[in-house]
Amino acid sequence: MNFEKLLIEASLKAGEEILKVYARDFDVETKSDQSPLTEADKNSHLAIMAYLEKTEFPILSEEGKHMGFSERKDWTKFWLVDPLDGTKEFVKKNGEFTVNIALIENGAPVYGIIYAPVLKKLFVGNVGTEAWVAENVEVDTSIETILENKVSIPKAKPAEPYIVVASRSHFSPETQEYVDELKQSKGEIEFASMGSSLKICLVAEGLADVYPRFGPTMEWDTGAGHAIAKAAGKTIIDHSTGLEMVYNKENLLNNWFIVS
Repeated sequence: MNFEKLLIEASLKAGEEILKVYARDFDVETKSDQSPLTEADKNSHLAIMAYLEKTEFPILSEEGKHMGFSERKDWTKFWLVDPLDGTKEFVKKNGEFTVNIALIENGAPVYGIIYAPVLKKLFVGNVGTEAWVAENVEVDTSIETILENKVSIPKAKPAEPYIVVASRSHFSPETQEYVDELKQSKGEIEFASMGSSLKICLVAEGLADVYPRFGPTMEWDTGAGHAIAKAAGKTIIDHSTGLEMVYNKENLLNNWFIVS
């Protein structure tokens, strides 16, 4: 089954549902982990489910039912979804939030799509085949138009300056130490900052060199970006193991990682 059309349609529909809420006043709930939740998260989840339920694979979504490991440990292939990644950015109304859909096979991401409806950017990664980005993608843009205007990534980037994806204002001690080491080998360092999974996309697209993440993330935060980065020839390495990040773990919390 060719998932490209289905996933593009699903992400655009989810983006449409998100923008409907974004355009008006909305309430913000607080989940048990203290992260924010809005009507947009829920509506995007339902829009995506309507598409993915047409496939034969089970679905693990941040806003769906969280199956225990006993129920999902034998999954060889499944959808990993974050219907609204960057809810904090959504609440701030800075546009830096995304719809994330990934297909995971035997613990590794094989396909990923990320749509940023306010920025109108759509990223797709089909591991082993291609990675691309399309700009000016509205929620009602036709799939034909999107595919006609897609551009392969990564785009060529000059070696200098060396660009690190990091928060300009919130440097953890570990990030500071990592950057200090980089300065010794790379010289001048510049920083790029972005919300949600778009941080991974900066490296995948060739706009930045490295994204060190020394803080908590969940599998649905990274699955789609990981597929896109991998399809673009980049790596996401688990800081604890030194190996590629894996998915469908018993604990869905990611270890620290580095995208490069």
